[in-house]
Amino acid sequence: MIDWSLPSLSGRWIVVWRRNLRVWRKLAGPAVLGNFGEPLLMLLALGYGLGGFMGQVNGLSYLAFLASGVVCSSAMNTATFEGLYSAYTRLSVQQTWHAMLCTPLAVDDIVLGEAMWAATKGTMSAFAILVVMVILGVVHDPIAILALPILFLTGLCFASMALVVTALAHRYDFFLYYSTLLLTPMLLLSGIFFPLEGLAPAIQMAASALPLAHAVALVRPMVVGAIMPASLVLHLLVLLGYTAVALYVSTVLLRRRLLA
Repeated sequence: MIDWSLPSLSGRWIVVWRRNLRVWRKLAGPAVLGNFGEPLLMLLALGYGLGGFMGQVNGLSYLAFLASGVVCSSAMNTATFEGLYSAYTRLSVQQTWHAMLCTPLAVDDIVLGEAMWAATKGTMSAFAILVVMVILGVVHDPIAILALPILFLTGLCFASMALVVTALAHRYDFFLYYSTLLLTPMLLLSGIFFPLEGLAPAIQMAASALPLAHAVALVRPMVVGAIMPASLVLHLLVLLGYTAVALYVSTVLLRRRLLA
């Protein structure tokens, strides 16, 4: 029988978060290098290369426009990868979660701990891009640091969504459906590489339902304009709504899978 009750929120998830942190620290060097190196190359290649042909976009240089969107996609991609491949490895290959259930931890604690850890990694990646943006002169105002809580929420949202897919997966290949059918279109239709105003109204309406588009709408004015974004509450409610629903669904599905 499936347990449909709401997730039990307790502080025990911190144990799961700390365990993953200790494992990550063994590979922290290459991870940090990747967090800085990849965005720097992307911003240099596209921001300066393609930006030379673009001119200004929505009153911003293309480098600033691109970087303020990439910082959100980086949080999404890093949290998603952790919630898919790393989480599935701990679930199915290493049987780490089954071992955790032999302790006072419950499935709810494990799911929340995994989601919070993936969100933390997403925030680390996003912070690295913010540092690169400062180095390149895109960010000038210290108020940009206020975008980090929103980037953490973005990571938590996509980590929770990824855990839903992980709960249904029985092999790594299954994740390609999620990446190809959802993440890639979302990456292209969330205002990261080009503004959405020039698209057909139907596409704009579809994009407005995507959580990444709301994250970009929140973060971009904060990191390049040093202003509070318009429709702040609406964008936050969309991200919180996706997070709450995905976290609930992933918890229910993983209860069924781990406790069956």
